[in-house]
Amino acid sequence: MNIRDIAERAGYGVSTVSRVINGQSNVSDQARERILAVMDACGYEPNTNARYLKMRSPSPVAVFVMGTSNRLFGDILTRIQARFWALGEEVAVTHLEDDANEVQFAIGYQQTRHPKAMLFLGGERTYFREAFGQITVPSVLITNTAEGLGFENLSSVTIDNEAAAARAIDYLHAAGHRRIGILGGTRSPEQIGGRRLEGAESALMAHGIVFSRDQDYEPCDFTEEAGYRAIGRLLWRSPDLTAVLALGDVIAFGAIRAIYDRGGSVPGTLSIMGFDGTALSRYSVPRITTVRQDTDALADHSVDLLLQGMQGPAQALHELAPFDILEQESVGAPNTSGVANLLAAAHDTHRLHR
Repeated sequence: MNIRDIAERAGYGVSTVSRVINGQSNVSDQARERILAVMDACGYEPNTNARYLKMRSPSPVAVFVMGTSNRLFGDILTRIQARFWALGEEVAVTHLEDDANEVQFAIGYQQTRHPKAMLFLGGERTYFREAFGQITVPSVLITNTAEGLGFENLSSVTIDNEAAAARAIDYLHAAGHRRIGILGGTRSPEQIGGRRLEGAESALMAHGIVFSRDQDYEPCDFTEEAGYRAIGRLLWRSPDLTAVLALGDVIAFGAIRAIYDRGGSVPGTLSIMGFDGTALSRYSVPRITTVRQDTDALADHSVDLLLQGMQGPAQALHELAPFDILEQESVGAPNTSGVANLLAAAHDTHRLHR
């Protein structure tokens, strides 16, 4: 039995039930009596987290989202907002540019808006290590780990990115691929893309697959346009690749479009595997085989950790959410001459590079 069940049985909205639970006055006597009667009949005891939140100041929970086009973050954010909405809590969302220093921004935000807590969707560990000590409210970093940074008010929820990338390489190897490129992110182990790169590289070595970072890896931002451009640079250097692991679904979307725009197909010319399992991966053409993160678990664990931190001093916790392989349509059997034929058909190979 939860607040939604009470709302349905009483015939009122969740927000009205939340106001009754938290003793707010802006509810009619009729609604209050009906809701309390349903709660009593069902033996419902209000969530102590909700009661605690209402005893706090009316300032919002601040959510900082890195980038404006990360579909994974969109899926997680929707769930986070729903959880806090059910508690009658305001959530203030700020989208930051990919290259922004999210911690410095949050420090300024804390000084002017006085949020009761903070959630960071994405972030670079270097920035947290350097300046997070100036943030005093309970906080949670999502999709990157804060483990080892030593801040008692900073928990984190992520997947094991190295293991997930290695699992993707295992999948491509099982499909017969022996020349595999990697697309996206940076080489920095402080960033998610860097750890995925390390996990993929370790798996390639374990399988005895030849891989050169200088030749078979192309960094790029986590956007469709960046993936569109980066795939050309990668294939120009390594025309013998039969598969590419894109370190984000959005990168895979752009790379697939680039292949089709040059007269090729996926997986006919080149197999492309994504990472994140965003909702759109099930509706793209082709549907993308991808490493799927459990976005509901990422959101729910993050909210739960934040609520725990808001109840009083607590030790920071760092949790791992599950992942799996979503097998769809973008990975097929190796075509050892697919990319070379695509380049040859273009006549001017620099068209692909651009």
